[in-house]
Amino acid sequence: MNIAKMSALEIRAAIGNKQLSAVEVMSDTLERMTALEPALNAFVTATPELAMEAAKAADKAVMAGEPLGRLQGIPLSVKDLIHVGGVRTTFGSRTRATHIAEADAPSVERVRAAGAGIIGKTTTTEFGSKAGSGDSPLTGITYNPWNLAKSPGGSSAGAAASVAAGVTPFALGTDGGGSVRIPSSLCGLFGIKAQFGRVPVFPTSATPTLAHVGVLSRT
Repeated sequence: MNIAKMSALEIRAAIGNKQLSAVEVMSDTLERMTALEPALNAFVTATPELAMEAAKAADKAVMAGEPLGRLQGIPLSVKDLIHVGGVRTTFGSRTRATHIAEADAPSVERVRAAGAGIIGKTTTTEFGSKAGSGDSPLTGITYNPWNLAKSPGGSSAGAAASVAAGVTPFALGTDGGGSVRIPSSLCGLFGIKAQFGRVPVFPTSATPTLAHVGVLSRT
């Protein structure tokens, strides 16, 4: 199976049917992330320990015949405007380069409870305040995997680049004035700007009345 081309639903089914182990999926994902990162510059912080912890828990649940979460064992990345507890949240800014989140944001708490394995935090423009490009003072330029001379758009730049490159089947981003929808368009993905009532936003965005947490996906 070519994991890089599989959807989240296909990966979840393969793990549940024991066609693939979650550890195998996560190992393949982390290897691909490492191999492509020099060209794409899509990640601020890698979290392989969190990813493998979730994968091992998924395999244990499968072998024990336990009910599986909707995202059990699926690799996922999180935009670096969204808190993952114990991991840096830089907001794409040198002023927050060493900031460690104390707790998971609600969206992260939910995907982890559903069994997803977070492989890392993806690049964003500074404080998510620029949607047309994918660069920041902290991380530099993120590139479009379809054409490295082009931008993936922003501000969910790393999320879009990594999903389009087949690193993860989907990713969490944020969208105020197009920060999920623009990079989804430029990278050939599907993106949705969710509702506050469906997905709570924390920490507060630079555009608090506009920005929502949303998903970027290949399907």
